[in-house]
Amino acid sequence: MSGRRGALSFTQCIARNRPPRAPSRSCYHSYERDSSPPYPAAEDAILAAAIPHVPEHGFTAAALTSGARDAGYLDVSANLFPTGPFSLVKYHLVTQRLALGKTSPTDSDAENQNVLDNVRALTLRRLKASQPIIHRWQEGISELIARMDQALALQAMPKHLPDSLRELALLSDEIHFLAGDTSVDTSWYTKRAALSAIYASTELFMTQDKSPNFKDTEEFLDRRLEGAQGAKTMVEEVGRWAGVQGMGIINGLRSKGVRI
Repeated sequence: MSGRRGALSFTQCIARNRPPRAPSRSCYHSYERDSSPPYPAAEDAILAAAIPHVPEHGFTAAALTSGARDAGYLDVSANLFPTGPFSLVKYHLVTQRLALGKTSPTDSDAENQNVLDNVRALTLRRLKASQPIIHRWQEGISELIARMDQALALQAMPKHLPDSLRELALLSDEIHFLAGDTSVDTSWYTKRAALSAIYASTELFMTQDKSPNFKDTEEFLDRRLEGAQGAKTMVEEVGRWAGVQGMGIINGLRSKGVRI
C-alpha cells in the first residue's frame, strides 16, 4: 500500500481538527455579550468623576476638567476626549444602559411578571437613573455648540447623532432582552422600534416634568405603553428625540454660516 494512499488533504485535515461547532443560536437575540470595559481605565476614571459635576456645570468642559482633577489627573487630561463635552453625554448613555444588566427587571420575583411589566419596570428604572442630570439634558448639546469652533463642530457633527441613535437602539434591545422577550419573528424588530419611540418621547417629556418624583413622567410612560403606535408616529418620536441630540449641532453650524 502506498504511503500516500489515504492521506488527508489540507482542507480535510483542517476540518478534522477544527473544534466542535457551538450550537447555533437565533440571530435575533443578543446572547453574545462583550464583557470588556467600554472605556479605557483613565478615560473611565475621569468621566465617572465628571458626571457628579454635571448637575452644577452641565455637560461642559468645566465638568470634564473637574472630573480629571477629582480622579487625580492634570486638568489638561480632559483633552483626552476629542469630542469634548459630548463624551459625557455618551458616557451617561452607555453606563446607564449597561447598569440595567446588573439588576433584575423588578424588585420582586421577575418570574411573576410578564414581559410587558418587565419592560415597563426597566424603562422606568433607566429614566429615573437620569434624574440627577435631567435638567441639564437638553442644554448639553446647546452648550457644546457654544464652546466649539466651526472646525471642531464640522468634525463632530457626523458622529454625535449616529452615536445617540445607536445607544437608543441598544437600550431598547437591552430592555427587551432583560425583560425576557423571546420573539423570533418580525415582532423582534417592531417591539424594539416601538420602545425606542416610547423611550424617546418619555425622556423628552421628563426634561420638562416638574411633578414630585417625576410622577407625571411615569404616568406618561404608562399611557405610551398602553397606546398602539403606528410606524409613522414611531419615526416622528425618534426624530424628535434625535433632534434634541443633533439639531442643536446643525442649527449651531447654520448660525456660523455653514451651508447645510
